[in-house]
Amino acid sequence: MQATLHVHDHLVHFYHLHALDWVDVVAALKADPHQTSAIAQSLSAWPLSSPGYFRDLQNRLKRFIESGQLGPFRNGYWGHPAMKLPPEANLLAVAHYLEALDFQKEIVKIHTVFGGKNPHPNWLVGGVPCAINLDETGAVGAVNMERLNLVSSIIQKARQFCEQVYLPDVLLIASYYKDWAKIGGGLSSMNLLAYGEFPDNPNDYSASNLLLPRGAIINGRFDEIHPVDLTAPDEIQEFVTHSWYTYGNGNNDKGLHPWDGLTEPQLVMGEHYKGTKTFIEQVDESAKYSWIKSPRWKGHAMEVGPLARYLIGYHQNKPEFKEPVDQLLSVLKLPKEALFSTLGRTAARALESVWAGNTLQYFFDRLMRNLKSGDTATANVTLWEPDTWPTSAKGVGFSEAPR
Repeated sequence: MQATLHVHDHLVHFYHLHALDWVDVVAALKADPHQTSAIAQSLSAWPLSSPGYFRDLQNRLKRFIESGQLGPFRNGYWGHPAMKLPPEANLLAVAHYLEALDFQKEIVKIHTVFGGKNPHPNWLVGGVPCAINLDETGAVGAVNMERLNLVSSIIQKARQFCEQVYLPDVLLIASYYKDWAKIGGGLSSMNLLAYGEFPDNPNDYSASNLLLPRGAIINGRFDEIHPVDLTAPDEIQEFVTHSWYTYGNGNNDKGLHPWDGLTEPQLVMGEHYKGTKTFIEQVDESAKYSWIKSPRWKGHAMEVGPLARYLIGYHQNKPEFKEPVDQLLSVLKLPKEALFSTLGRTAARALESVWAGNTLQYFFDRLMRNLKSGDTATANVTLWEPDTWPTSAKGVGFSEAPR
């Protein structure tokens, strides 16, 4: 379920929320479909790459644009001098935009098979995956072999799309926008945090058992990966200095671990704000100005997400993260410092989509081996009965969001 989310989210974020910052849809009408086909076939073995395919798509796009109803392409900066792709690359990217739009509705069927719906509140307390019944008897909606075969075919398509379309597209587009390796650095060269995710063995959340790395980097010291303890009261903390909450007199500048935290509203406006409490025209950034608390790790603002995970995994010398990064930098002829940027974040998402597709296959293969051995359990019911519960307990929940 989680690996499916990573693949789907990265695809949608790049193609439908991000790529059109660099792709000129209208300029694709000037492309030579034969040259577009040559580019596509030089990048990968993706089957939808013939001149006829791109010519047909170009004709559809031409009719769409000439209709004057541009729909999702209406507000683009088409023709802007900052758009650097040649027409043939634009046509290729538009084709893959449409293919990704079609495919993203297919991959979420994995969530539907195992969880009943998409979007799925994967970690909401109280739910378990759909029952598995290979004999096709019992409750309606139970997972049977037909459903498992569907999941298997979708996983294969997801891996193929990420490896042969998504990652090559990112490399192609990045090759024309290398200046973006100097834009949007943020905290990526200084402070990075990863909780880790995907336990190899169930219910073991030690760092060594997590397939995504855990660790923290502070002040740009990439030679020192700090361990992360999510239960330590002095590590993950929430601050309300600039939030409309109070921790009590004299405590508003202190951080609290989430399980010790307070959520007591205190709507106090700063001296320099403008408007009213119900219609704020300008906030006072030196005072409280937000309903969102500020999370910190040992007092530091941290960057999280795909780039943080890949940089931490890279400097932990994990080959599954280091080798793809080195290969990407080699293809683009960029230094490692180029990762600290918008280009680096975009590339990390593409690399992680390939990783997530492989991880999806890995866990599905393990599921099938369990089923063949007769293990059809979908939940750990050791503590099902209330009389098995401890008198008191507390814990933390964590997850690595795709972005």
